[in-house]
Amino acid sequence: MALIDQLIDTAGHWVAGSDPKAPITRPAAWLRKTSGYAAINRIIASAIPFTRRNGFRVEELRPGYVRARITLKGNRNHFGSLYAGAYFLVAEIPGGVLTLFDLGPAYVPILKEMTLSFRQPANSDVTVEFELSREQIERLQAEADRDGKTAFTLEGVMRDDSGEEVATSIAHYRVRKKGLR
Repeated sequence: MALIDQLIDTAGHWVAGSDPKAPITRPAAWLRKTSGYAAINRIIASAIPFTRRNGFRVEELRPGYVRARITLKGNRNHFGSLYAGAYFLVAEIPGGVLTLFDLGPAYVPILKEMTLSFRQPANSDVTVEFELSREQIERLQAEADRDGKTAFTLEGVMRDDSGEEVATSIAHYRVRKKGLR
């Protein structure tokens, strides 16, 4: 197993065993949480350096669930709100994160198509959440193991810091199993 595959596997298990709401008043739990997310975001940034430059980060990750954020800082458009490309980034990367951490590094996610619908300008950071059920994950893995590939769709709602819906996304992914044709 390659080093990056081991890092993905270890970071995923580390974060899955942490409390995403651990406060600093519980130092051991807080350290486990913060160090785990720092590792995950570094892995993502090493694979896709564009994410670090644009302030993308995973804030919560557990089996079948991811919440991610993109910062307004550095991503403003010509009238001061969040640039359209930043919406795309925060809506697209989590599908790969779910694939890698739920299926494992032997599966490669590929975005096939994405649609964004803008509701209102975001004048703050934006977050998005995605979920896959245990049954969906098991189906994806079984199909990829059997056929060498599978597909899934993620629908997301992007919200500003006040909780207002600012955009929606529909992303269609294909997953390929490494080593199968």
